[in-house]
Amino acid sequence: MGRQCRADRGRRVRAICAAVAMLAVGACSPIYRDHGYVPTDEVLSQVAVGVDTRETVAETVGTPSSSGVLKDSGYYYVSQRMRTYTYHEPEIIDRQIVAISFDQRGVVSNIERFTLQDGNVVALSRRVTDSNIESLGFLAQLFGNVGRFDIGSNL
Repeated sequence: MGRQCRADRGRRVRAICAAVAMLAVGACSPIYRDHGYVPTDEVLSQVAVGVDTRETVAETVGTPSSSGVLKDSGYYYVSQRMRTYTYHEPEIIDRQIVAISFDQRGVVSNIERFTLQDGNVVALSRRVTDSNIESLGFLAQLFGNVGRFDIGSNL
């Protein structure tokens, strides 16, 4: 009976080790996330430059992810695919932007497609407040306030 118990224990240990190994391998697989919508070339072929308007583009292609800052600017359809792998920071592996431009009459003037390989990262909003202390060193900032305290105003 002792031999049988050791054999059963050995099988259980191997089964547990195999299960742990499978979980470890499964945990290391990348996770992909897709965001946004970009129309296909087939759908875009239904839009005629110089003929279609904002309304017909919205009906044919769909409403855009965003539109231009100016009222009569363009429609922008944005899509991106991100990969997250273990403890690494998420990485954008694919980005597509379709820009449909309109003239002053609201008629399509141009259709462009951009990918991640076409350009640089653009900061859409930059909220940085400039300060005047950049040129001053630490000690200059520290000793710059010496003598500026008014004890009477703190009482």
